[in-house]
Amino acid sequence: MQHMLYETDGPVAVITLNRPDKANAVSGLTLNEMDECFTRAADDGEVRVIVLRSVGKHFCAGHDLSGSDEALEKAAAGDSGPARGSFVDWKERGLEAIYEWETIHYLGYSRRWRDIPKPTIAAVQGQCIAGGLMLCWPCDLIVAADNAMFSDPVARMGIGGVEYHGHTWELGPRKAKEMLFTARRIDATEAEAAGMVNRVVPLDELHAETMALAHEIAQMHPFALAQSKRAVNRTMDIQGFYSALQAVFDIHQTGHGNALSVGGYPILTGLSEMKKSQSDD
Repeated sequence: MQHMLYETDGPVAVITLNRPDKANAVSGLTLNEMDECFTRAADDGEVRVIVLRSVGKHFCAGHDLSGSDEALEKAAAGDSGPARGSFVDWKERGLEAIYEWETIHYLGYSRRWRDIPKPTIAAVQGQCIAGGLMLCWPCDLIVAADNAMFSDPVARMGIGGVEYHGHTWELGPRKAKEMLFTARRIDATEAEAAGMVNRVVPLDELHAETMALAHEIAQMHPFALAQSKRAVNRTMDIQGFYSALQAVFDIHQTGHGNALSVGGYPILTGLSEMKKSQSDD
């Protein structure tokens, strides 16, 4: 694997996002490798708890937009090579291609990780921007370092939030709207108060505290853990979570459709501002 690390510590699998030079921004390759890691941990009968973490200053700067400038230049020049469109052949197939790709790599992967029948814990430090939320929100628990900051500035791109709409469920409707309307960052303390984060710990203790929690949970009977997780997730689904995710995903696609019709590129609007928000500050 190029972007991920996988190891086990007894009954705990540790999945590590390893792109510190990119502030752990996720590309299609990153997501495919991460899904392989989650599948490996889910299929391992010795693993009872899964930890998702990252190395470096930031947890995740969101979707990797580093190739977008090159893609724009190639598209403008009429280059029909595979690099055009960066990750989907949107110029040939338009919104259909974007919808197809994001259904698998964004909404699909996040929903799959959320429903793994083993407890999952995300350890978050530094910035967790947009697509980074789609990595930690599907996890059952979140342990945040005291420097963690959560944000979804996708409205700057003319789109109403990332593909996996956990906002309303994680923060409540008013705080969710504030996050989306202002694109501001929510710190770890505010996230804990809203119920989005389970614990806030000093940065230098993040890994140790997360692993201690994982090993504590791993002492429980695995079937009881699976039943407990399913009970809570099914309750949320009965309340509308599952249906809402798909409905809001379709709303998200209208943002891409509008960008295509107005600018001829799915993420052209506000691209420079988004890339600035991903900078390692």
